[in-house]
Amino acid sequence: MTKTRATAIGFSAVLLWALLALFTVGTAPVPPLQLNAICFAIGGAIGLVWTARTGAARALLGIGWKTYAFGTAGLFGYHALYFSALRLAPAAEAGLIAYLWPLLIVLLSGLLPGERLRPGHVLGGLIGFAGAALIVLNGRASFQPGALPGYGLAFLCALTWAGYSVLSRRLGAVPTASVAVFCLATAVLSLPLHLALEETVWPATALGWLSGLALGLGPVGLAFYVWDIGVKRGDIQLLGVASYAAPLLSTLVLVLAGIAPLTATLGAAAALITGGAALAARASAGRAQD
Repeated sequence: MTKTRATAIGFSAVLLWALLALFTVGTAPVPPLQLNAICFAIGGAIGLVWTARTGAARALLGIGWKTYAFGTAGLFGYHALYFSALRLAPAAEAGLIAYLWPLLIVLLSGLLPGERLRPGHVLGGLIGFAGAALIVLNGRASFQPGALPGYGLAFLCALTWAGYSVLSRRLGAVPTASVAVFCLATAVLSLPLHLALEETVWPATALGWLSGLALGLGPVGLAFYVWDIGVKRGDIQLLGVASYAAPLLSTLVLVLAGIAPLTATLGAAAALITGGAALAARASAGRAQD
């Protein structure tokens, strides 16, 4: 598989994450940790079926427990920290801090063997972050001192996903099928937290059940498998900057669904995110020519 193809496969995760908000809205009033358990169970089950059909199940037995612990910590840790941050701090501000993960991927990737971080990657990441900030905050910035614990958890959330993505590259020999186990373990860990902290509420309509199934198949399922391929074999700096397209595309999907309004802020954010990605792509192209 070429690096370009692996990058394109990895970017398909960003396209799937763009549907996360729409499907999540459709699953209301299911609480987040319960939804987490359901969706990761679906994503993990689909992965196991695919693994069995491709004959890769035996390879899972040869993977060490440390690798499984690492992958589970990445998937479960990110979501547990994210949900906790939104409980302790305003959603917009906490969400923006959590969205530092694409920029952190760009910065941390420079520490990987064989990777070279160019100024264009860093500048592109900063421009993309500015675009994401426009979407997430939408003029509502009001950072509150009392919400500092939530802001801290949001930053740990960003660091967790960035670390998971970058360190996954060091596990290039580990088959992507291992993500199925990561997903199932995340579902198992989410269940007791849900029972302890939330009231169980099931979808009230057929649309709610279909939205939950779609989440498990796509944004909280297939997305993690293709992301694994991208960060292990693709251009990780370009993927990091391009990931800022997720909040932009997510907002556009909500606009098309009639859930969110089309605003000038969205246009400005699109210009910033596109410009940042183009700058990072140019830096990656320059590196390839060296």
